[in-house]
Amino acid sequence: MPSPNGPVSPWWRHPMVWLVIAGPASVVMACAVTAVVLIRHPDPALQTQATALAHAPAEDDAAVQPAMQARNHAATGGR
Repeated sequence: MPSPNGPVSPWWRHPMVWLVIAGPASVVMACAVTAVVLIRHPDPALQTQATALAHAPAEDDAAVQPAMQARNHAATGGR
């Protein structure tokens, strides 16, 4: 018995099928590209607090003195 809408075309001839396939396929491709970029160019490690304290300049260092004076001045309320 023939179809009331005419001849039936194969599934790949319908544009809606390609829209349904293209959406998830593009997301998978974007994920793969992102993974490749992250593997090839990883972010540098952040400095932890323990590492920062170990490499902090001493308070008697001449380069830190103006900052230390300003911090102390601000903490005392300008007295």
